[in-house]
Amino acid sequence: MSRTLLLTGRDLTRQDFAGVVLGGRRVGLHPDARRAMIASRRVVERMIREKRVVYAVTTGVGSLSTEHIDPAQARQLQLNVVRSHCCGVGDPLNVPETRGLLLLRANTLAAGLSGIRPRVAELLGAMLNHRLHPVVPSRGSVGASGDLAPLAHVARTLIGEGEVTVDPGLSLRSRPQSAATALKQAGLKPLALEAKEGISLVNGTQAMLSVGLLALARAEILADTADVAGSLSLDALRGSPVAFDERLQRARPHPGQIESARNIERLNRGSTIRESHRGCGRVQDAYSLRCMPQVHGAVRDALAFARRTFEIEMNSATDNPLVFTKEGEVLSGGNFHGQPVATALDVIAIALTQLGGISERRTDRMVNPLTSDLPPFLASVPGIESGLMMTQVTAAALASENKVLAHPASVDSIPTSGNKEDYVSMGMAAALKLKQVVANTASILAIELLAATHALDRLAPLKTGILAEKARLIARRVARPLKEDRPHAPDIAGVTEQVLRGEYAGVLELTGAKIAIDN
Repeated sequence: MSRTLLLTGRDLTRQDFAGVVLGGRRVGLHPDARRAMIASRRVVERMIREKRVVYAVTTGVGSLSTEHIDPAQARQLQLNVVRSHCCGVGDPLNVPETRGLLLLRANTLAAGLSGIRPRVAELLGAMLNHRLHPVVPSRGSVGASGDLAPLAHVARTLIGEGEVTVDPGLSLRSRPQSAATALKQAGLKPLALEAKEGISLVNGTQAMLSVGLLALARAEILADTADVAGSLSLDALRGSPVAFDERLQRARPHPGQIESARNIERLNRGSTIRESHRGCGRVQDAYSLRCMPQVHGAVRDALAFARRTFEIEMNSATDNPLVFTKEGEVLSGGNFHGQPVATALDVIAIALTQLGGISERRTDRMVNPLTSDLPPFLASVPGIESGLMMTQVTAAALASENKVLAHPASVDSIPTSGNKEDYVSMGMAAALKLKQVVANTASILAIELLAATHALDRLAPLKTGILAEKARLIARRVARPLKEDRPHAPDIAGVTEQVLRGEYAGVLELTGAKIAIDN
C-alpha cells in the first residue's frame, strides 16, 4: 500500500481506490500512460494546424457546437468552458468523495484517449498527494455530459482559481483557502489550459461514481451485517434453522441466497436456544425470518451488479470527443452519459431499502407482544416502562423514508442545453439520495442488533450460536443491559458506528464463516 500507484486508465481496482481515497496512498502517472497521452495530444495539435472541425476544440460546446472557433481562440474557449460550468450549489462533497473524484478523473485521462497533455493528469495526482481538495458543491449535475458542474469546480482549482482545503486527516475538511495560494505553498504550478483540456476536465461521470463507490463499500458491509443481525433475531424469536438448509438453497441457486443462508446457519451453530425448542409444534416462521436468504441474497446479487458496473466505469474513457491515435481520428460520442452508473446507484438504493425493510420487521416481532413470547417491548416492568417501544418506531420511520428515497432518479429526465442534451441520467441525484439510504439502513440494522441483544438477555442462561454470540458481545461494548428505561439514542448511535466500521460484518470475515460460492 505504501508504493506509489501508477495510473494507466486500464487497471484501477476498488482496493486501489480505497488505498488512495481513504488511506492516503500516493499516485503517479505510468510511463505507458504518459506515452499514450503524448501521442493523442499530437493528433489534436495536428488537427488544429489543419483547421479541422473538432467538437469543443474548434467549435463551441453543447447547443453552441455549430459555432466555429478560430484556432487562435482555442485556449480562451477552454478557460471559458471551465469558468462558465462552475454552477454548483449545496453542501460540498466530503473529503473522501472529493479524493475519489480526483483519482477517477486522473485515471480516465491517463488512458490516453482525451488528447491532452500528461501534465493535466499529473497535477490531479499531485493535488491528491499534497492533500489539496477542491471545494466541490454537490448539486447541479444532471449526469448527461457527465458531472459537468462538479468537475468544473475541480478544473477551476487546477488553473489556480476557486477554493481548496488542505486536509491531512483525510476526513473532516479544514477551512477553505484560495487554490492559487494552496498550490503555491505546495510548490505546484497552476495549469494554463491548452486546446481541448478544459472540456476534457469537465466531461465524465467521476463525481457520481466516487460517491457510488464509497456507498457501495458501505452497502456491502450492511449486507453482511444483516446476516449477523438476522441470526441473532432468529434465536431471540426461537426460530427454526431448517429454512437455511443447503439443499433448499441449491434448489434455487442464486449466489447471494446461498451465501446468506450459509452465513446465518454457521452463525447459529452451537445455539442452546435452538436445542431448547427443537420439539416445539411450530412448523414455519414468519417471512422476515424464514426468507432471510431469499431477501438478503437478492440484495447481495443487486450489489454484485452494481460492483461490476462500477468496476467497468472506473477504467472507462468518459470524455468527448475521444482521440484514437492509431487511426488518427477524433470521434464524438456519448461515453460521458451517466445512465449505466445512475441505474446501478438506484439498484443499490432499492436493495438497501429491502434490507432495511425486512430488518425493521424482525425488530417489530421481537418487541411486539402479539408476535413473540418475549416481554412486551422487552421492558423489565411493562406498563410503567416502555422498553424498546420507540426504537421500533424510529426503525419504521427510517424504513419508510427509504421507500421514498428508493424511487429511481434514473427514470427521470429533463432537457438541458437548448434541448441538445434532451435525455439525461440524473446520476448525481441518484448518488446523493443513496448516501441517505445507506445511513438510514445502518441505523435500522443497529436497532435490530440492539433489540436482539436485549431479547437474548431475556432467554439467559440459554445462549445463541457461538459466532452469533461474538456479535452480541460487540453490541454490549456500547449498550449495557436494559434494566430500566433510559434514552436509547446513544446506544443506537454507538451501534450504528460499529456497523459502519464493519465490526459485525467482521465476525464473518475473521471466523471464516463467509465463504466463496462455487456455483
